[in-house]
Amino acid sequence: MTEDEVLAEFRASGALLEGHFKLSSGRHSGHYLQCARVLMNPARAARLAEAVVAGIPADVRAMIDVVISPAMGGIIIGHEVGRALGLDAMFLERPEGTFHLRRGFALTPGAKVLMLEDVVTTGLSSREAIAAVARDGAEVIAECAIIDRSCGSVDLGVPFYPLLAIDFPTYAPDSIPEALARVAVTKPGSRKE
Repeated sequence: MTEDEVLAEFRASGALLEGHFKLSSGRHSGHYLQCARVLMNPARAARLAEAVVAGIPADVRAMIDVVISPAMGGIIIGHEVGRALGLDAMFLERPEGTFHLRRGFALTPGAKVLMLEDVVTTGLSSREAIAAVARDGAEVIAECAIIDRSCGSVDLGVPFYPLLAIDFPTYAPDSIPEALARVAVTKPGSRKE
C-alpha cells in the first residue's frame, strides 16, 4: 500500500480526527488517528494487515513463531497479521499497570515474537510490551505498526517496520501552542494517566 492508500483507508472510515488530543504518551496533538475505527471493518483490517506483512523482510518473516500485541490498540491488527502469516496471535494486558500475558496465553521459551501495534508515538508502550515478552523467556525480533507518529525517530531496540510514518506535530504539556490550547482537550487513547 502507498502512503496515500493508507491515509485513504483512514479518511474513508472517519479515523483521521482533528481537534486537541492528549495522546497516550502524555503529549498533545491537533491530529489523532483512531485505529479502532479504521480496523472496525474486517476487510479493511485484512488489507492493512497484508500490507504490514508485505513490509516485513522475508528473512525476518521466516523467523517469526508468534505474533503478540499490547491491548487494546494492537489486538485487531495483531490478530489480522497473525492470520496473514498463518501464526497464532496473542495479546498482552496491563490491568494493574504492567503488561503480561493472561487468559491462558503462554510463550514457549526462546520463541521469536513479532510485536504489533496500531500507532507508535514515543514507543513507551512498545518498549514495555517488549520487556514483558523478555520476562516470559521469549524474544521480540521485530515490531510492526500501522502508523509511526515519530516519523522514524523512535528507538524500540528492535527493527521497526511501520506501514506509514507520519509527522503530525506533538507537544509537551508545557509547550502547547496557544491556538491548540484554546481547543477543548480529549483523551482517546488507552493509557490511564
